[in-house]
Amino acid sequence: MRETASSPLPSFPHRHLLGIEGLQPHEILGLLDRADEAVEISRQVNKKKSVLSGRTQINLFFEASTRTQSSFEIAGKRLGADVMNMSVSTSSVKKGETLIDTAATLNAMHPDLLVVRHHAAGAVHLLARKVSCSVVNAGDGPHEHPTQALLDALTIRRHKGKIARLTVAICGDIAHSRVARSNIILLNALGARVRVVAPSTLLPSGIHQMGVEVFHDMREGLKGADIVMMLRIQRERMNGAFIPSVREYYRYYGLDAEKLSYANDDALVMHPGPMNRGVEIDPAVADGPQSLIREQVEMGVAVRMAVLEALAEHLPNK
Repeated sequence: MRETASSPLPSFPHRHLLGIEGLQPHEILGLLDRADEAVEISRQVNKKKSVLSGRTQINLFFEASTRTQSSFEIAGKRLGADVMNMSVSTSSVKKGETLIDTAATLNAMHPDLLVVRHHAAGAVHLLARKVSCSVVNAGDGPHEHPTQALLDALTIRRHKGKIARLTVAICGDIAHSRVARSNIILLNALGARVRVVAPSTLLPSGIHQMGVEVFHDMREGLKGADIVMMLRIQRERMNGAFIPSVREYYRYYGLDAEKLSYANDDALVMHPGPMNRGVEIDPAVADGPQSLIREQVEMGVAVRMAVLEALAEHLPNK
């Protein structure tokens, strides 16, 4: 039986979605239930709803992200919103405008929903305090990426029917990954057993306080795992040498068929993308029968539809 929130779908009590941290289990399950409905809508010929008709959604990305930005755009349009993608690379920010100035400028345009990705942890929280609309965190530095954790949870639940009591191994660059942090918080909240597998140089300080089991050996970490979640090496956030070489990293921490054989026979493989094939994952595994990587992309649109629809309940109608 699939874990769900109480029926009918409960109201989401928060005006913003800035992180998974602070959400209650029933609030997370409520968003997943909404997303399940959005999956069915997205698979129909007529994919349109009018929930956000007349509303304006601005996607403000200070970091490039084709996958996340495009899925938020599709999600907003499927709900009927007018969607604008703001190119920060050519904006006033590049000319020296502060984040607070940007917030004031955007606020003057009277948007209803602001989707923000920023390279600095906490930047999205600052913007949320300065604007009148609802704000969605699309990733802030190494801090959080809540909709990625939600889409990962939705993908897992649709295949396993539950998240509680599953063993999930998150492998790779934990230290620089907002995806890892949001997933650890969400999976713990829903009762999963969470492991992290990485060399000590790619683990953040305080990882043992996050309610996870820590492994440095890939094969040991994958024993009995139901889900194997791979992460890419985030070189853009690294200062210094965290791994001896790509070749050595792949030898010890790249997911290939031999290492995957240590997980349960019905274990499923996930990756938030973009993938570095031959670095953290073998192409044969990425494209193999246990891979859910393509499905994660589909679930991304559904989850973002669910989040936007949930936040729409807090928008003024006058």
